[in-house]
Amino acid sequence: MSLQKPRLSFWQIWNMSFGFLGIQYSFGLQQSAVNPIYSFLGADPDSLPILNLAGPMTGLLIQPLIGAMSDKTWSPRWGRRKPYFLVGAVMCSIALLLFPFSSSLWMAAGLLWVLDAGNNTAMEPYRAFVADKLPRSQFATGFMMQSFFTGLGITLANVCLYFFEKKNLIPGKSASGIPYWVYIAFFIGSACSITTVLWSVIKTPEIPPTDEELQKIRSSKHGLLEPFREIGSAIRHMPRVMWQLAAVYLFQWYGMFCYWQFVSHSVAKSVWNTTSKDNPALYGEAAGWASLLNASYNVVTFLTAFGLAWYAKKVGAKWVHAVAVILAGIGLIFLPQIQNKYWMFISMIGLGIGWASMMGIPYLLVVDQIPKERYGVYMGIINMMIVLPMLIQTLTFGYIYKNLLGHNPGNAIGFAGAFLIIAALLTLLIKAKKPTADTEINFSGGH
Repeated sequence: MSLQKPRLSFWQIWNMSFGFLGIQYSFGLQQSAVNPIYSFLGADPDSLPILNLAGPMTGLLIQPLIGAMSDKTWSPRWGRRKPYFLVGAVMCSIALLLFPFSSSLWMAAGLLWVLDAGNNTAMEPYRAFVADKLPRSQFATGFMMQSFFTGLGITLANVCLYFFEKKNLIPGKSASGIPYWVYIAFFIGSACSITTVLWSVIKTPEIPPTDEELQKIRSSKHGLLEPFREIGSAIRHMPRVMWQLAAVYLFQWYGMFCYWQFVSHSVAKSVWNTTSKDNPALYGEAAGWASLLNASYNVVTFLTAFGLAWYAKKVGAKWVHAVAVILAGIGLIFLPQIQNKYWMFISMIGLGIGWASMMGIPYLLVVDQIPKERYGVYMGIINMMIVLPMLIQTLTFGYIYKNLLGHNPGNAIGFAGAFLIIAALLTLLIKAKKPTADTEINFSGGH
């Protein structure tokens, strides 16, 4: 890549990140619709962690591999990262189109594996795309633009779920027990996934590698096992700050996975005083309200994302992240105690600020210490740090939920909040570089 990358305007960064909207709409459906679909198909709450195994497993396997492969990819016609965007988007669109037609629990679980594989294939190169395209002075804007689209995409998914459930536009349900209003949300997601990624691909040219970099790509090994060797080498030479971030992520993402799996069940218990088994109709209403809560915290996310980037410049990324995640943890601890469904939105303010930070600020802690020729593989390794806690959660939390938390979904949410606070405290132990004054957001046109 050229030594001096041009500054991009706000709207150019918007265009290059727009595909994140479709990816995160899909992720929003995974957060709010997949677990209720499992419940409609007869799953018990304590089986939800293992049914969500697809997310951490595909992320663990696919993102670092895609990162390593894309680092050594270059096509004058297709570029470096964009081919992976497109393949992932097509996989997502197909899986989303088919998902509501699931006729059994294991069909839904299988489609979740395909959906997550597509999401991970598309999402990982987007992280490296920021470092590829932008000068260091605009990294904060690039990563927080992705945080903005994360909030917006997940908000749209959850608003669709709530609106279609409330309006009951298509009454009735399938023979498998899945309400027809769920189908509409998934069909929109299928279209959104491919069209937003195509927008980014068409609107954003990639920067060609320099002659020296191109020679390295051509001379590098391309065997079947080479990406695995590259991942192993990158882990062995990983900067210390990434190991510190891994400790933060262990608690942060374990907690968030608990929240996503149990929020609809917690709302059903605290507001409607029911369960998915006792009253499926009331549980469906609770699941719709949980979708609205998820939408509300993502509204906070896209409203605060750029403010957090500006504040990180002033006081340092680790302080912003620690405070934001503490607010999220406090919000989750109080959520199960609230019986008035409208007061639950207060808890979502803290969670939304924390989520905005989680999706952008940690990358600012590490990106300056990553060699540019390994942006892809190291972004994939950061995702391994996200999914490993999720994998641990799927394998351990069923036991914790049954034996330590008394089968109480409210306790699961409180447990998640406590883990977020531990993650925030660990963030303060990271020795990060002092903030620089060149992370401003450029709203002007041109370079």
